[in-house]
Order: sequence, then C-alpha cells, then structure tokens
Amino acid sequence: MSYNIYHNLTINTSPKEVFDAVSLPQHLDNWWTLKSSGKPELQAEYNLNFTDQYKWFCKVSKVNPNESFHLKMIKSNDDWNPTTFGFDLEEVKNGTLLKFSHVNWLKENHHFRHSSFCWALLLNGLKNYLEKGDIIPFAERN
Repeated sequence: MSYNIYHNLTINTSPKEVFDAVSLPQHLDNWWTLKSSGKPELQAEYNLNFTDQYKWFCKVSKVNPNESFHLKMIKSNDDWNPTTFGFDLEEVKNGTLLKFSHVNWLKENHHFRHSSFCWALLLNGLKNYLEKGDIIPFAERN
C-alpha cells in the first residue's frame, strides 16, 4: 500500500509560465529550493539543495512542455526516496489549473503529513510568485 498527496490550484498565468516555474532551476530557487540544477528533459538529473544536509537528487520521469513535469526521487531520505512528485497543467478560463501530486509514500507518518502541509504552503508561494512576483527569501519559507 502507498500513500499520496494531491493539491489542485488555479494560477492566473499561462501554462508555459507555470511549467517554467516548476521545471527551471532559476525559478525553483525563487519559491522552493535554496539552489537547484537540472534540465527539463526526460531522465535528466536534478539536484534539489535545501541545506548542506539536504542535497537531494531526482530524475525527470515525465516531461511534456507546458503540460506536465514529474520527478522521481533517487537520493533523499528514506521517506522521500520511493516517491515521485509532479505538476500537471491544464489551461483554463482564468489561467492554469495546476494538479500537483506526490505519490508512492510507503508510510502515512509524521513526515508524510508534514510534507503535505509544506507542499500546500509552497504551492501558495508558487502562485504568489507567478501572479504577484513575490519572492520569499529561502530562510523565511518554513
């Protein structure tokens, strides 16, 4: 049995702008990571660096420009390692419907629940970044 996190939100901008914000390191660093690297190409490796203790790695498992971007964890902590998270985008009347998923958690433990809460906050930060240009300094994102 596995456990999954899902969040949907509408962002008042184009699918291309959302895709770029969730797949390009220069944007990821403005709303999620401290510093990151990678290219939105199938099987490309991403480094998601949050601190010296949290330098995680993942590979692009699905990419369709302006439609979907998914990353499979390959080196993180025991809870995140078996997981894949992704962003599926659908153009709607008032912007882009972002359908977020973080799937294949092995346990519904504290880390799973805390990660779900953090994703909700981060996705709201992504929305504010894209709609208002808000960049919250990394140290203030928790």
